[in-house]
Amino acid sequence: MNKLKSIIRGSTIGICAPAARFNGHDFQRGIQVLEENGFKVVVPAQVHEKKRYLAGEDRRRACTIMSLFSDPLIDGIICARGGFGTLRILDHLDWNVIRHHPKPLVGFSDISALLLTLIQQANLPVIHGPNVTSLGNASEETLRSLISALEGNLERILLDRTRVLCPGRGRGRFLGGNLATISHLLGTPFEPDFSDGILFLEDRGEPAYKIDRMLTQMKMAGLFDRIKGVVTGTFKDCDHEAYIPEILQETFAGYGIPLVSGLESGHDRQNLSLSMGYPVELNTLDHSLTYI
Repeated sequence: MNKLKSIIRGSTIGICAPAARFNGHDFQRGIQVLEENGFKVVVPAQVHEKKRYLAGEDRRRACTIMSLFSDPLIDGIICARGGFGTLRILDHLDWNVIRHHPKPLVGFSDISALLLTLIQQANLPVIHGPNVTSLGNASEETLRSLISALEGNLERILLDRTRVLCPGRGRGRFLGGNLATISHLLGTPFEPDFSDGILFLEDRGEPAYKIDRMLTQMKMAGLFDRIKGVVTGTFKDCDHEAYIPEILQETFAGYGIPLVSGLESGHDRQNLSLSMGYPVELNTLDHSLTYI
């Protein structure tokens, strides 16, 4: 695993748009939040391009990411927005170049496709955290968590507000992201490998039956065969949200692993940043997720 340098106040953050086009007001407010917290921000012109619901042509979006990784003046990268489109650019990225120019990349939602592939193809740790367009409305704790993650702090995550669905302790590489996005990676060259991993999942706006269907498909495809534990984040605006804990218990029954739900990370105002790709221990006895 590549070691990433710390991103401190005064460092330069580059912005990319791997997925959907975005609201200009939300974007500018997010940039303002970063600048108010002492970061220099570089916004390539291509970020504002549009094609249907996408932030420009696939190769152009990929080119922006490559230029930010290659530029020695850029210390870290934050994605503009999720939505849809990240999957379309994975074939256009040069993983060897990225591997030799390691730097933190932050995002969530549809960006999960890029986060997981960076870990798998470039052996690069990543940060599952706010996109630029969500920073303007982020809670103080969300912003504090992001800055801490950029600085390279691997903080012990307390799970005292979560619900233990299956007790236990497990160790593994911290991996995961948006459930719907991950399910769409199945059968592609970028299908994730969760072997010996602690898996994180979150989603938004999906009815319970679709969550059930996606988890069932992933289980039948063997993605969960060697996982060591599961932590779920928020499932905001999901119909019949009360069904989700039962669906999770049914999905992961028989694996003999700890299962915890309700970590404040995902599609909500409180979106804690999670440094992924590192080994962690999930322990329901002391309600913690600890980097080891």
